[in-house]
Amino acid sequence: MYYIVYGLLYTLSLLPLRVLYLLSDFAFVLMYLVFGYRKKVVMHNLSVAFPEKSEQERKKIAFQFYRQLTDTFIETIKLISMSENEFKKRLTTNAEVINDIYASGQPVQLHSGHFFNWEFLNLGTAYNCNYPFLGIYHDVSNKTMDRIMRKMRSKFGTILIPSHEFRHKFKSYTQQPYLLGLVADQSPSNPKQAYWIDFFGVKTAFVTGPEKGARQMNTAIVMANIYRKKRGYYHMQLSLLTKTPNDLPQGSITESLVAFIEDAVKERPSNYLWSHKRWKFKYSDEYKDMVIERTNQPK
Repeated sequence: MYYIVYGLLYTLSLLPLRVLYLLSDFAFVLMYLVFGYRKKVVMHNLSVAFPEKSEQERKKIAFQFYRQLTDTFIETIKLISMSENEFKKRLTTNAEVINDIYASGQPVQLHSGHFFNWEFLNLGTAYNCNYPFLGIYHDVSNKTMDRIMRKMRSKFGTILIPSHEFRHKFKSYTQQPYLLGLVADQSPSNPKQAYWIDFFGVKTAFVTGPEKGARQMNTAIVMANIYRKKRGYYHMQLSLLTKTPNDLPQGSITESLVAFIEDAVKERPSNYLWSHKRWKFKYSDEYKDMVIERTNQPK
């Protein structure tokens, strides 16, 4: 089954993007206008993030979000066969922010959010950076699609580590300089073991792993914002947060990530994965010991 499905997707991926985008347009009509895929979740998230905007303004953001979401699906298929030369034309980045650290031997953590197109972010980091790039991934439930996605995501050298095996396998990569990519805005599995911090004015649970890992391994921390320049072309903007994580107050690394994501979303509201339940857990006083007070206010 794998070879049949992979062969069909690979053949489809050989079509020019201008043709594939016609499929994206059709998928958009089905997803947004016909079936309303997770539309209640999207509109609720937008109402929390942008209470000052009118309903019409939020619907416009949702419209643009779904266009980018279906484009991401199609671009992911295109990436199956995309050559290095074509990929290089379609993604620009200031990779020297990371590569300048490489000679020191210090490991690096790359922190980001669910910005479009995160598949370009993964491949672009592996392609442009000198470090071995480690990516954590969650298994796709369908075994055939899981194998296809792992093949695509590792085509430029990304070393994929299954999330359920991370604690066991990660140590073997720490004997040399490494670059660990963390899309760190996902909801934690246990709100009692999360940091709680204001995100768009609402106390929100964030995973503690990125901050704890950075302190334990004394990594430099680089923030990554990826966004579309035009259809099919992206820029990945990197910025150094710190090379000395243990000099920062407890919680400030997570606080900086939250402020970074919030600023990026406010600048490009449709460039974020609004179909995720970002405010999945509600804050209660039982979490008060894990609250991080915001000092780094959004722009």
